[in-house]
Amino acid sequence: IKSITRNPSIAKCYEDALKYETGTVVTSAGALAALSGAKTGRSPSDKRIVDEKAHTDNVWWGPVNVKLPDASFAKNRKAAVEYLGSRERLYVVDAFAGWDPEYRLKIRIVCSRAYHALFMWNMLIRPTPEELANFGEPDFTIYNSGEIPADTSVEGIATKTSVALSFDRKEMVILGTEYAGEMKKGVFTVMHYLMPLRDVLSLHTSANEGINAEKDVSFFFGLSGTGKTTLSADPHRRLIGDDEHCWSNKGVFNIEGGCYAKAIDLSAEKEPEIFGAIRRGSVLENIVHQDGVVDFTAKDITENTRACYPIDFIPNAKIPCVGGHPKNIILLTADAFGVLPPVSKLTTEQAMYHFISGYTAKIAGTEVGVKEPQATFSACFGQPFLVLHPMRYAEMLAEKLKQHNTNVWLINTGWTGGKYGVGKRISLKHSRAIIDAV
Repeated sequence: IKSITRNPSIAKCYEDALKYETGTVVTSAGALAALSGAKTGRSPSDKRIVDEKAHTDNVWWGPVNVKLPDASFAKNRKAAVEYLGSRERLYVVDAFAGWDPEYRLKIRIVCSRAYHALFMWNMLIRPTPEELANFGEPDFTIYNSGEIPADTSVEGIATKTSVALSFDRKEMVILGTEYAGEMKKGVFTVMHYLMPLRDVLSLHTSANEGINAEKDVSFFFGLSGTGKTTLSADPHRRLIGDDEHCWSNKGVFNIEGGCYAKAIDLSAEKEPEIFGAIRRGSVLENIVHQDGVVDFTAKDITENTRACYPIDFIPNAKIPCVGGHPKNIILLTADAFGVLPPVSKLTTEQAMYHFISGYTAKIAGTEVGVKEPQATFSACFGQPFLVLHPMRYAEMLAEKLKQHNTNVWLINTGWTGGKYGVGKRISLKHSRAIIDAV
């Protein structure tokens, strides 16, 4: 190793990524555009959690959380550390997860790609120079050796990709994928386990706050394609965060220091705040460009193109990203079967049911000629990231709803007046009007 850079500057990340990482460019807006290699999305079926005595009775084992023997984790870790030790340049990012100092975790990322370092510097909460000087030992470390494949002869490793977590060791090891989202969601998975054990509810939701005396907080839950990001980015409200939050006895706090937005079909007209956030210091992932000019409609590499930027790049972001207890919780669903009304007010029991179901309908891509919609369910609107049983989160939610008298609304952003093909899609304008009304 010739150099180890701790919390590299934006300039250093740009310089090294452009020099050493093939396919990296600076776009006309000044963002760093990087390629994540063969994997352009998460690999949820390759996630493993070490089966450890202290944690085995807590974990919701099954297809979401697959057991890995401790000896296998040790082999993966050895391969990852050896690979990182053989690199000329390493980057160490020390930063926080969680805006509330009482609950925040100290996270350390060890990686050999400058793009990964800048990505996590954007996504985590950046420490002050004083906090960095007193950082000490991290609460959790991620070794990202995604450039080398996992060894499928290791027990419990099914493919050349492995994302493995050990709660005893407080470590995560990434092999066989350079998709940066694995690190972000790895941190969320850790918080999803540790926070409820401290009586703090971790949630896959966006959150905003009214610009009024009441400063009323709203949560937005919804699977991909339901409008969660778009509807929570309201120019008349302050953004607390777009994706991952915790609800404590004090109120809400964002887990992250940045946003990771879908970039496909992005335009200044449709999503001006996100479009404006793509500038020097932000990262674009797997986009197509011509001489640095980005074509946001292009799907040549993937449909899952992404933009990553610090939350303070959004003009109406609330810093620090904390708020009171939510007044309203909005469950978004795009129903394509003509069953759900545009808006319903839910009882606590109904809210638990819809929270556990995490329902929406996916419209099959027309390119394969399939026109029939498919019902999709994701427990707690974030099943791939759950560590505990979904009922644990649902019971905590019910308790908090009663305690704080929070309203829960089910808002259908899908079809009305009949199912897909008969009725019509509820417009964004109408969905926004409904949300403003509640």
